[in-house]
Amino acid sequence: MLKNRSKSAPSSPMSHQRHSLPNAMEGALLPPPCLRALPDAVRGEEIAGTENGATAKSVRRQPQSPPKHSINIKPGEKVTLVVDRSRFLVDPAQLATRPNTMLGRMFQNATLEDSFVRANEKGEIEIEEGVSAAVFKVLLDYYRCGEVRIPSNLFLPEVREACDYFLIPFTPRVVKCTNIGSFMHELSNDGARDQFAVFLDQHILPAMFLVAESGERECHIVILHEDDVIEWDEEFPPQLGEELIEAIYNTKLYRFFKYVENRVVAKHILRERGLKKIRLGIEGYPTHKEKVKVRPGCRPEAVYNYVQRPFIHMSWEKEESKSRHVDFQCLKSKSITNLEAAAAEEDQDRLQTADTGVLPHQLAADSGPGE
Repeated sequence: MLKNRSKSAPSSPMSHQRHSLPNAMEGALLPPPCLRALPDAVRGEEIAGTENGATAKSVRRQPQSPPKHSINIKPGEKVTLVVDRSRFLVDPAQLATRPNTMLGRMFQNATLEDSFVRANEKGEIEIEEGVSAAVFKVLLDYYRCGEVRIPSNLFLPEVREACDYFLIPFTPRVVKCTNIGSFMHELSNDGARDQFAVFLDQHILPAMFLVAESGERECHIVILHEDDVIEWDEEFPPQLGEELIEAIYNTKLYRFFKYVENRVVAKHILRERGLKKIRLGIEGYPTHKEKVKVRPGCRPEAVYNYVQRPFIHMSWEKEESKSRHVDFQCLKSKSITNLEAAAAEEDQDRLQTADTGVLPHQLAADSGPGE
């Protein structure tokens, strides 16, 4: 969340007209090349150009960000961090005791001459907007006592997001929260992400590979309990529709999808992996045939026993809109052919009437069976 450090300006044909900048302006955002080559007295005024007989439009001065300065911290000296318009006086040596965090990496060296850390004209280090002062004050407790004590008036997901950005561990050993329910929810979300990544690689992807080898581009997977017994009658199989259903026997995965929150986490991960049309839920799955119904004049119908089991439906089809589009130009219309044949037959009847003076249906009526 530090302000973007400056980058060297790209070379241009007018680079020989530039003037060397002082060290205090090294971090400033330079104007475009067309303005850097012009003196200050010319900027903002109309420039008369003779090329192609045209007059160049007036050039306005581009806004510049305030200059950034490298800082030199002496041993024992404190620095000021500006967060959400609030100032915090911190000891860089204390922050450096946590080198695995972002602030610890910033202040690892006593002398900060690297361009990674820049200060404003007052010598203060500004943290990018997005972190409130109340949350940042809580995070500073981690460098003092090794704990992040979250009061009840703070929104826990906001603190969690700040911990992730500043690389502060969000673990029960570090975080102390009065709202135990919200804290456990965040921990369960972390565990669900890690656990589903394992389930995806070890169980779900192999089932998807089997479906893809047959040319399919979508998959419907049912998660069964390891103790489930599936016995389908070959003569009267259950009606499952046109979808190809793959079954995975895994009790841990079955228990994982029992919770709605875990299904939400899994759906988010599948979207990150590039899958589409993702549906997760619980549906009935047939296990064995109970009886066969026979109705007069109808085909016998098998009645199956169903159990509620989780399912996953996903697709990796790239051109799904084109797959369901029918190009009528590629279809030969029978109606046009019939009209052409009818028109040709009508023209032939007209020619025959002009030659004989008798209509075709009169010829058919006058001609008897004996002739």
